[in-house]
Amino acid sequence: MPETSPTVAASPLPPLTSQAERLIELGVHELAGVPADDLRAVAEGAGPADGGALLTLHPDRAPASALAPLLRRAGKPGFVVTDMSDVDRFTPCAVDLSDAPVHVVTGLDRGDHMANWSPEEALPAIAAQGRTPLLLTEGIHWVLQQPAILERGHCFMTIGSRLRKADGALDARTPALWISNGTGRDGRERRDAPKVGWCWWGNRHTWLGFASATDRRG
Repeated sequence: MPETSPTVAASPLPPLTSQAERLIELGVHELAGVPADDLRAVAEGAGPADGGALLTLHPDRAPASALAPLLRRAGKPGFVVTDMSDVDRFTPCAVDLSDAPVHVVTGLDRGDHMANWSPEEALPAIAAQGRTPLLLTEGIHWVLQQPAILERGHCFMTIGSRLRKADGALDARTPALWISNGTGRDGRERRDAPKVGWCWWGNRHTWLGFASATDRRG
């Protein structure tokens, strides 16, 4: 197993009520077909959570392809890599997610201590800690609310979302959020933009942790 380093503590998330207003400002509630007042009611009713909490929309309501362009960094919008046109087929896998349109995710951790682990190594370790890996859409919501959580050298994978192929096998790609270098098919104009991409199930990357949470409720 790779050596680990301590996780860098994130600054507190905004209150859930402020997060609701942020999503409403971006039009995410309309995208998801959730009335603004319903989103506000969930935020107000959830109450405070130790270590902060994240307000998210169900991926069936607000898919990654629609959320990614709402991300901003260095004045540039987020994007999905060109070879991940099937991004919305990456659905919850081995994650307990209700059908509720709005969820509250608690105890977020970027997973820096798992940098240089492969997804194959990280998933059982996360489960053994009694934690749950973040979904791709949850990771995008996190960056929408707290852009600074995505920083060079400390980005993260969201291995709670996987693509199941027609034969039932899982696709070897695993989704992640990081910052574009503006190389290759990204294009120079996208340098420093937030990026939704993927890595192989068995590969390690020194700059990618594994985002997880203690609980999600909805």
